[in-house]
Amino acid sequence: MEPQLRIAVIGAGYWGPNLARNFSVSPDWRLVAICDLDRDRAEGLAARVGGVDVVTDVDELLARDDVDAVAIATPARTHHALAIKALASGKHVMVEKPLADAGHRGRAMVDLASVSGLVLMADHTYCYTPAVLKIRELIEEGALGDILFIDSTRINLGLIQPDVDVFWDLAPHDLSIIDFILPGGLKPQSLSAHGADPLGAGKSCVGYLVLPLAGGAMAHVHVNWLSPTKIRQMVIGGTKRTLVWDDLNPQQRLSVYDRGVDLGLQAVDGVERTAATVSYRLGDTWSPALPEREALGQMAAEFAESIREGRPPRTDGEAGLRVLSVLEATARSLAANGAVVPVDERADEATRAEQLAGAL
Repeated sequence: MEPQLRIAVIGAGYWGPNLARNFSVSPDWRLVAICDLDRDRAEGLAARVGGVDVVTDVDELLARDDVDAVAIATPARTHHALAIKALASGKHVMVEKPLADAGHRGRAMVDLASVSGLVLMADHTYCYTPAVLKIRELIEEGALGDILFIDSTRINLGLIQPDVDVFWDLAPHDLSIIDFILPGGLKPQSLSAHGADPLGAGKSCVGYLVLPLAGGAMAHVHVNWLSPTKIRQMVIGGTKRTLVWDDLNPQQRLSVYDRGVDLGLQAVDGVERTAATVSYRLGDTWSPALPEREALGQMAAEFAESIREGRPPRTDGEAGLRVLSVLEATARSLAANGAVVPVDERADEATRAEQLAGAL
């Protein structure tokens, strides 16, 4: 058995307890500390996960030599500063979604991890669920054929966030999943976004995002804080089969439909004109068997394996940047009343060099 890696969780609020619980029971990890500005909250969490150390000063935590990695579960606006400090002190880093609150700050984190030989992992939890892992497998093996469309819905009567709109709050889940299941990741050249604020909250509470994909395909993401019904569903249509993922149906999360439309083109009067022949497939529907296991436990294992093997994790910093670039383009489209805007994946090299120098 390889010795356990040692980790501390920074942030004992909403998401930190979930991370701490999974790291505390993982065979790959030894949870050594909880760090939070609120000592009482940190002590309460520490007691629930085995009485680990409590720290209120990040610099004190990062100066310890018994910490190999940190998991950051704090507001997005703090991710960059905390991750840069941790990487500069030689710690591997996991960051909850989104990777940062701005693309240039996320890129600085990725670049520093790269030059330091450290692992930077994005906490894209859904990518480690059995359902999403199975979807990725089916797409990789060609069971769905070429992807024609992806339609994702994530709506519920949710908490209106004080610092972000509904896109930044909910869409990172859908975007990280789409990035994970598509070969080569999510790399749209452009997008358009429409948001509504019917309550006068000062930010979009309902949103629709359209992303053109390769080969004429399209992804559509609907997010909503105001729906009295809760829906977590993704439909992925391919040239061979269509898959429906209903995350709220534990008895049948995935359904694969051998149904679709076949379009045949034939020449009419030589090569002057073509006519379309449409046929419909009405085949079987089946539901893949899925194991029952917690996604965060799988993510903790992947974080440890990537460190030990010296490789990028499946949801690395670059995956976080791809999601972040879409979120930033979404904000630009909203500001332009839904206009189609380009998606800028990477800063120019001069800017990147300047950011890296500042981080070092």
